[in-house]
Amino acid sequence: MRPTKQIYANYTEEDFAVWKLLYNRQMEILEPLASEAYLKAVNKVNFKANEIPDFKKTDSILAPLTGWGIEVVPNLCPQKEFFEFLSKKKFTATCWLRTMAQLDYLEEPDMFHDVFAHIPLLTDKAYGDFFLGMSKIALDFIDNPNAIELLSRLYWFTIEFGLIHEKGQLKIYGAGIISSKGETHHSVDPKIKKYDFNVEQIMNTPYRTDIMQDKYFVVDSFEQLYKSLPKVRSCLESKLQTVA
Repeated sequence: MRPTKQIYANYTEEDFAVWKLLYNRQMEILEPLASEAYLKAVNKVNFKANEIPDFKKTDSILAPLTGWGIEVVPNLCPQKEFFEFLSKKKFTATCWLRTMAQLDYLEEPDMFHDVFAHIPLLTDKAYGDFFLGMSKIALDFIDNPNAIELLSRLYWFTIEFGLIHEKGQLKIYGAGIISSKGETHHSVDPKIKKYDFNVEQIMNTPYRTDIMQDKYFVVDSFEQLYKSLPKVRSCLESKLQTVA
């Protein structure tokens, strides 16, 4: 059974070895490819190769910066619960790590994905405000499966697999890319389709979770994401009326 509380003393030598290996390997790849915002954020939350993040310490850093915190969950969180936590500025994260045998493939997200990839950018106000705003829209439509499907596409192509223009270069910020060795290189391949961020186009674009992505959407800034929230709501309402 997966843990529902982080008990730091329970981490094993293998856990520390896995974290160190994944951290060092991914940071080496990300240094030239990840957004400056993410790389700076890793330092803000004080993540290190030799130290599995202690959630209490991380919360104490996040709280005064943006008010966000970590809520430990054993596995993937049900949608309603997930958005309810987000609406309270609580990001749901697991506290268990994959084994050495699972380094490159894991069916469900572990702490390396949830924490290494997602948590640092919660130090960015505009990014966090977009996350918060999207969760509140989702809760308004939580009993409508069509609405949640459309919002899941927005979440997928921004929070999980988003790219950003930064100082004239294409950079990575999406957590699904940040935590994946293969997806990191794949996402910046010039042969893979890239589209400018467009709420309506994203909502019209299904995605698959079992393959490397064949398209990505690129934002100009996290402020652009935050300012898109009224468009997200209006586009969602319009599409739901069409379905009805």
